[in-house]
Amino acid sequence: MKKTDPDINTTPTVQVIERMFTLMDVLASREEAVSLKEISAKTGLHPSTAHRILNDLAIGRYVDRPQPGTYRLGMRLLELGNLVKGRLNVRDAAMTPMRELHKQIHQPVNLSMRQGDEIVYIERAYSERSGMQVVRAIGGHAPLHLTSVGKLFLAAEDPQRVRAYATRTGLSGHTKNSITQLPVLERELSKVRQYGVARDDEELELGVRCMAAGIYDDQGKLVAGLSISAPTGRLDEEWLPKLQAVADEISRTLGYQPGTKPPLQ
Repeated sequence: MKKTDPDINTTPTVQVIERMFTLMDVLASREEAVSLKEISAKTGLHPSTAHRILNDLAIGRYVDRPQPGTYRLGMRLLELGNLVKGRLNVRDAAMTPMRELHKQIHQPVNLSMRQGDEIVYIERAYSERSGMQVVRAIGGHAPLHLTSVGKLFLAAEDPQRVRAYATRTGLSGHTKNSITQLPVLERELSKVRQYGVARDDEELELGVRCMAAGIYDDQGKLVAGLSISAPTGRLDEEWLPKLQAVADEISRTLGYQPGTKPPLQ
């Protein structure tokens, strides 16, 4: 007796879509092409059902067939992924979470990115209720080694690049607390790597302390830093988990997945 496909003409559209996602998940789990037999076994779908859906996906270039009976994810997914990535903007992804964090702590929340040997402030959630004058306006710059976010970027580099930075900049200071010696900076960066957060203890401006957490893109690359700044006696260590959670939320919006951070650059 000829084996029939029990799913033909009986599967609702929603179930077809669910099965399509299941098939694509199986293909995504393997770097090499996967045989129809293995796909059917892993998904529990009848071979003819899997074959029919995969062929439809192949027409749209969501799936490729490198050899008869084998399948892998197609280039159309890469094209769409690049479109989404190109439209993702760190500032857009960060604005709402930053504002929510500011509502909780009532202190300035800053978004910064690296530009050469400095960080540049690209956004800030701030209100008069913080009671703190904002000295560094949006668009303002500051040396990497004097800022919490800047230390995140330096900590992501290998020792040779850090030494090269120190040579280029001379590690000039702004306050009596500024780190101006390479061995001291290296010890500080070691702590940043260990704990995943960075601090500025009145190193850029007297009377102001900061804590920062990194924001990563879909390749695991550090692309920005989120920091809280507050008067010296008002910075609360209990804010740190909230800061890290918000930075992680923004990273996930940018496509970051834990475990994808690249080695030191």
